[in-house]
Amino acid sequence: MKIKEKEFEQLMVELREIANQMGARVRFERGDFKGGYCIIKEDKTIVINKFSPLQKKVMILTSALKELGVEDVYLTPKLREIINELNDNT
Repeated sequence: MKIKEKEFEQLMVELREIANQMGARVRFERGDFKGGYCIIKEDKTIVINKFSPLQKKVMILTSALKELGVEDVYLTPKLREIINELNDNT
């Protein structure tokens, strides 16, 4: 599936909403790291490097959601396909 550049912003919004529904907090921080899912003081947290390109941020977020267990969450078929495809390419 080919994702257009302008679609990545909307995709980021939708993925952040899903993370919130799953009880995970998404944080954008600066530093020398790639990012991903972790637990900070018992809170589910997804940390993303704020200086990463938008496409990379989306890939990190989809990977973290997959790790959290997005299989049991309702997603539109298109969004589920995007999450699965982006994770297959990483």
